[in-house]
Amino acid sequence: MSGILDSKTILGRVPYQGIPTFWRAEHTQDLTGAEFVVYGVPWDIEIVNRPGTRYGPRSIREQSLFVGFTGVHWPFDYDLTQEYKLIDYGDIPFYPGQVDQMLANTEEHVGLMAASGAGTLGLGGDHLVAYPAIKAHAKHHGKLSLIHFDAHTDTHEAKHLNHGSMFWYAAQEGLIDPETSIQIGIRTVIPADDKFTVITADKCLHMGAQAIVEKVRQVVGDRKCYISLDVDGMDPAFAPGTGTPMPGGITSAMQREILWGFRGLNIVGGDVVEVSPPYDPSHITAILGATVGMDILYAMAESPFRQAIKKKSTLQSRP
Repeated sequence: MSGILDSKTILGRVPYQGIPTFWRAEHTQDLTGAEFVVYGVPWDIEIVNRPGTRYGPRSIREQSLFVGFTGVHWPFDYDLTQEYKLIDYGDIPFYPGQVDQMLANTEEHVGLMAASGAGTLGLGGDHLVAYPAIKAHAKHHGKLSLIHFDAHTDTHEAKHLNHGSMFWYAAQEGLIDPETSIQIGIRTVIPADDKFTVITADKCLHMGAQAIVEKVRQVVGDRKCYISLDVDGMDPAFAPGTGTPMPGGITSAMQREILWGFRGLNIVGGDVVEVSPPYDPSHITAILGATVGMDILYAMAESPFRQAIKKKSTLQSRP
């Protein structure tokens, strides 16, 4: 066989070839025209149980090549990467162990993404990385509603920020509105003063995905919202590679079905966090992280907020 093969055709889809970016997106920090921006925050210094989530962003990117091999993301009937400009921004820069620098730099970079009009998807990293991203979006969009999947509430009052207190801080600082926010899959202690709507894991299993979606829509309404998905919200049978696994969680199928039901919500950003590859040599958790990450992007693509921006952009581009 002679001639030069085009790496953007079939070879561009082969999972084990090429430089890994999320879903084969272009790696660039040029936000011009970007409609969705994926970025990584390889951080796990604040974790109180098992470390390893610093390797999460790289692993999710690698496994996204296998999930996105066919182009179209099931069950959707179109290829998001063909309809929208998706870029991989790379990882947020910071020196190892420098929490203040990580927080400041993540807020700054995500702020640039939000200001550009792009929807964002963060890849963690421990759950603390959600805090600066929410802070950046709140500065641009105003107080947000939070849709939070987790085994833990992460709303415990503490003297300093960590991956179990950041949503308490976010509420105290007016970044999120607890009364229009919801937590799903919880199966640990719920603080007595927690004002969030909480659907515990056992209730999830009895309610089913559609009833959960209806509850989320009732609580969040048409407000601008942010999705933060900790993979330990799912049972460790489906997501074993995480720092704080808790038996009794929801299934990966239920997790995905709930996300599919979020189409039409005003989602401005989201994240997938707590993927810890050292505890899952099969990479099932990273594959799941890439899958639900793309589910979030598809839901975000159909939000009224996103559609309004796309319509405005189209009108501006006309002669």
